[in-house]
Amino acid sequence: MKETGLKRIQLFEFSDFVWLPNPIRCGLTNLLMVLHKLFGTTAVMVDLIHYTRQKIHFSQITDLGSGSGGPMIEVIEEINKSKEGSIPISLLLTDKYPNKKTVTHVNSLGRTNISYYSKSVDAPKLHEAPEGLKTMIASFHHMPPGIARQILSSAETNREPLLIYEIGENNVPTLLWWLLLPISLSILVIMALVMTPFVKPLTASQLLFTYIIPVIPLIYAWDGQASVKRTYTFEDVQKLLGDSKTQDYKWEIAKAKKSNGKNAGYHILGYPTST
Repeated sequence: MKETGLKRIQLFEFSDFVWLPNPIRCGLTNLLMVLHKLFGTTAVMVDLIHYTRQKIHFSQITDLGSGSGGPMIEVIEEINKSKEGSIPISLLLTDKYPNKKTVTHVNSLGRTNISYYSKSVDAPKLHEAPEGLKTMIASFHHMPPGIARQILSSAETNREPLLIYEIGENNVPTLLWWLLLPISLSILVIMALVMTPFVKPLTASQLLFTYIIPVIPLIYAWDGQASVKRTYTFEDVQKLLGDSKTQDYKWEIAKAKKSNGKNAGYHILGYPTST
């Protein structure tokens, strides 16, 4: 469960299992979108993208592990509406196992500069991914240490710019996390019940599996708590990077901030320092 030397624990999340029924998976995704709005992920990511553009030039973002789209669609729309940077940024959503319905839906929306790549894109093989800044939004913690190392190593070896954002931090002592787990799970179940009316569009299946057969709140609660202990700490990331750093590629690991100065998770940014 826990790799030697890392604080992160390799727990499971139900959302990682391919057998999870689609109505449940969609219900969880809908709750996560509400959570992103509550946490202000869009504003945080907009600032991080602007910050990254000061370091390197790019006109496309290739988002890895996009699933149903996540917050990046709104992020790109906000960036392109702003006056910072005269060149619009295009967004290419990707996934290792892209859902055909999701690909068709996103590509049929007619949004300028936004599309979903229909072919499989494997995060550890960044050199095979379409060009542009690679982003991973609240998905890096899903990667076991071996895969996480490969992703970081692939970015550095192939001189691919990579921006990782995690919405939370793994800063609770493991023993305390286990002791408080019953309370934490109860709080998240209640949160799911309260957040559900803000889901758009609110479907019959979302209501059914939330209030009648409360599968979604229970899975949301466990996945939410498991993700806390699956998140890599700053020290974990440094160990994953190891000592094989090159002179012409730079890594930055720092807390992400909201406009009011409050912490909003953390980011990992890697980029080539010379052309």
